[in-house]
Amino acid sequence: MTLFRLDASIRTHGSASREIADIVEEEWLAAHPGDTVARRHVGIDALPATAWVAAVTAGKTAPQDRTAEQREALALAATLVDELLAADAILFAVPLYNFGVSQHVKTYIDLVYADPRANNKPFLAGKPVALVTVRGGAYGSGTPREGWDHATPYLRRILADGWGAHLTVVEREFTLAGVDPSLDSFVDLATQLHAQARLAAREAGRALAAAPVPA
Repeated sequence: MTLFRLDASIRTHGSASREIADIVEEEWLAAHPGDTVARRHVGIDALPATAWVAAVTAGKTAPQDRTAEQREALALAATLVDELLAADAILFAVPLYNFGVSQHVKTYIDLVYADPRANNKPFLAGKPVALVTVRGGAYGSGTPREGWDHATPYLRRILADGWGAHLTVVEREFTLAGVDPSLDSFVDLATQLHAQARLAAREAGRALAAAPVPA
């Protein structure tokens, strides 16, 4: 069995999304000891920003006329899709940056769509996928920034509706409470939400491990 894990945090230490995703992975490995975890970290090992354009233009160019850059971009897109198709379960850890996904995640998604196997096709139909997403503040119903989280709805649309995955979402808010002085009054609430997210991650990891793999 193989778990594919993608991390998108730009931090090398102290990443809130990585901490929660580690719990999901831990539970998956507890059910599949010794099995493989394949990894890609787009937040630190970023994909080339120009690769998507090269891959898209390559698709409209005769194979014999493609440039080296176009061929490399198509090969990269194919590799990204291969990683997803080869996995029995998938884990994405994607923090909210500036009210949306980072350029690293958008480039990744655009490149996946550049591969013919994924272009407007539910190529992950029924495959179990867990999405861990964290937010520095609060964006829920009734908060001053309700509706400002443009990342989670987008990722739901891509992973579940576009790619057809069987999606579970684990969320944590107020990760900056205790760091940003303006959020000091929310430290106790943040502690509760952190504990809840850790429990949700354990449940998600167990569910990911137990989910049937689509034929």
